[in-house]
Amino acid sequence: MKHHPPTLKQLAAAAGVSVITASRALNGQPGVSSAVRDSIQKLAAETGFSSRRTASQQATLQEHSPRLLDPHVEASPTLAALAAATGVSAMTVSRALNNRQGVSSRTRQAILKQAAEMGYVTNRVAQKLSSGQSGVIGVLATHLDSPFISSLVTEVVRAATAVGNEVLIYTLVDHDTRPAGSVLQLLQQFTDGVVVLLPYGLGYAEALTQGKFPLISIDSPREHSGLPSIAADSYGGARSAMKHLAELGHKRIAFVTGAEQLESAQERRRAYEDAVAVFGLERDQSLVLPGDYSLASGRAAGERLLRLQRRPTAVFVANDLSAFGLMAVLQESGVKIPADMSVVGFDDLPGASQIHPGLTTIRQPMAELGRAAVNTLQAIAAGLRPVTDHLTLPTELVVRGSTCAPRGLPDQHWTSRGVARKKGVRIAP
Repeated sequence: MKHHPPTLKQLAAAAGVSVITASRALNGQPGVSSAVRDSIQKLAAETGFSSRRTASQQATLQEHSPRLLDPHVEASPTLAALAAATGVSAMTVSRALNNRQGVSSRTRQAILKQAAEMGYVTNRVAQKLSSGQSGVIGVLATHLDSPFISSLVTEVVRAATAVGNEVLIYTLVDHDTRPAGSVLQLLQQFTDGVVVLLPYGLGYAEALTQGKFPLISIDSPREHSGLPSIAADSYGGARSAMKHLAELGHKRIAFVTGAEQLESAQERRRAYEDAVAVFGLERDQSLVLPGDYSLASGRAAGERLLRLQRRPTAVFVANDLSAFGLMAVLQESGVKIPADMSVVGFDDLPGASQIHPGLTTIRQPMAELGRAAVNTLQAIAAGLRPVTDHLTLPTELVVRGSTCAPRGLPDQHWTSRGVARKKGVRIAP
């Protein structure tokens, strides 16, 4: 498909400046820093921009722009220069650099080697302006220090890399910050679309949609349900956790909630409440303990459990990280897990199999979530409509050493592994 050179307005938008600034830079007029001028002129050269200058304007541009126009001044190599050096067309070079079909392995390697020797760096803004695609997927997330978030981002990066895309990650330091205009501009200029793990604050999704780039969210707050989203089956997974404990013989089961702004937390709480009714468990509001998916909230929940006059025999925690905090407090206080109290988490983080005892938990399909997010985002960017706006992926119960029958039910039939084997559930070391 033939691509026309950009207009001055398009060039200005791609460079992130006003039309007046772009015009001044191209025509050598004052009022523009040398760094901005060089950036705009390089972008203009790589996108084939033509300003149809008069002879006097060209002379002025020559005078003020030696880095762009003087071949004796060292400058970053352009796509055309790389093509000339390798003896192939600019289209072939573009395909090779962007890992697209139509280029032999031998030619691709020769181009990549020449690009490295020349110090060529792909101008993603120019690439997107000329072809409509940058080959970059954005990821917008909060709290990369969270094991769940970092694992999820890793899987998105792995999935994007597998299909030949680069990844730009932008992180926010808290859940309630709205995106600045500069962030939206950055994402629009450099990416083909963005995978978002949305903060809790209202209006965030609306601000993102103003950026006019494809979006796909993972585990989004209910208020953002209008966005296409992908999530694990929180309700089904939580029901499996509660069913496992009920089948072991537990009747008094506590629940540590998640961050209630997130739909996943709301679904897991709904599943707990439904299971209490379905399995005829004790209904006691003192057994529902507030949490927010953090380690600290898990520790706080453990301390509250220890103060109860009648302690539960089991606890279902809305995520693994909180379960780690809760287990630490219980063990520090002399509570034996699972003999005195069974614990089930949700996520199956890497640490779930490393602590003692190993945590029985609900496994989220992290790799599948990453692949689904990238594939859906690419489909939206290509103008295709997803089969569903809200894709839900199945979860899996993984039984380890943190659950067993309550005291008084010592028969092997009631051990967690005995029940798991009977039900065909995965048993992990």
